[in-house]
Amino acid sequence: MDIPVSPLARPFPDLPRIEGVELRVARAGYKDWDRADLTLVRLAERTSLAGVFTRSACASHEVESGREQVKAGTARALVVNAGNANAFTGSRGRDAVEAIKAQVGEQIGCDPAQVLVSSTGVIGVPLPVERAREGLSTVTKAEQCGWKEATDAIGTTDTFAKGASASAMIGDRRVELVGIVKGSGMIAPDMATMLGYIFTDADIASDFLQEALDRANETSFSCMTVDGDTSTSDTLLAFATGAAGNLRIEGWDSAGADAFAAALDDLCRQLAQLVVRDGEGATKFITVRVSGAQSDESARRIGLSIANSPLVKTAIAGEDANWGRVVMAVGKAGEPADRDRLSIAFGGVWTARGGQAVEDYDETPVAEHLKGEEIDLAVDLGIGTGRATVWTCDLTHGYISINADYRS
Repeated sequence: MDIPVSPLARPFPDLPRIEGVELRVARAGYKDWDRADLTLVRLAERTSLAGVFTRSACASHEVESGREQVKAGTARALVVNAGNANAFTGSRGRDAVEAIKAQVGEQIGCDPAQVLVSSTGVIGVPLPVERAREGLSTVTKAEQCGWKEATDAIGTTDTFAKGASASAMIGDRRVELVGIVKGSGMIAPDMATMLGYIFTDADIASDFLQEALDRANETSFSCMTVDGDTSTSDTLLAFATGAAGNLRIEGWDSAGADAFAAALDDLCRQLAQLVVRDGEGATKFITVRVSGAQSDESARRIGLSIANSPLVKTAIAGEDANWGRVVMAVGKAGEPADRDRLSIAFGGVWTARGGQAVEDYDETPVAEHLKGEEIDLAVDLGIGTGRATVWTCDLTHGYISINADYRS
């Protein structure tokens, strides 16, 4: 399947090295493609671990296993398989994951319980264990690679590699954060993204890392959508190697805790927006800003209702400022709203105010705005102080073409 690069793509950045993180890739051959599709990340001893996972009732064994492993708070390795989600595969799927963990544990000399596994791709096809075993034998001996190669290897229908970085000062030590993510379709994260991995050299207790990751996720990955579908494999993991030598962050009262959390927030927002920019078939990046809601959570739900609406998304694809469809999406969200206080704007121009169309508003700047690739849609409910920002993309025939051919 030859998918053109998204017109909203961003070049892969120059990301700093994270001490205590070793990256390697290999070709296991999970699909009929000539590319690396198995990634092994080896982590320093005593690396802290945090994670957020899908709430799907049909989650993969990788997700179920990962939830339990995160409770222990430490990790030594991460394996990512691309091309096969290994979800809805019964005991064969569970056995495949356990075999991978056992082999990696033996190869690098760690407890298999400290090996995290993620898989992404076609649902319902058992992961071929022998290919995984051969791939692991190869990847362990491979030369270390860079962030770009590792990011390419975890992708499926992604059209460009997605990575970002941030930094923070903890006392007199600068700590680095790097994130890589894959995702293009089946994106309506319910607690996480499809597959996202964050690495930092900061010395951080796992409990605090989990709290900071939960918070960052709420305003980033949980505020984006491509198509309204939540994956069975959604996983967001954070690893802190402690190599920076900073005074350890144990909680919110620790020196540098706020600075680190702010950097993590920034990194997660960058990554979430990159996923939306690679939405399958996308031609426009849409920012939905909701204000005046009863609460921030209510604003987020309304924003997602707008962002997930096929009618809103196709109207923007057609460069049509059909604010009536936005009214519809607000009304169906199941959140408090007052029709006669609702206001809607495209590109900063209010097309509806106080529950009715703005008389004689100039359509020219709105039409010009909708011709661009960056679309700003604002909704004010006028009933409270709640606000949220949600990111999505338009819905085009390209999305149908990609997904109709996905298994071929």
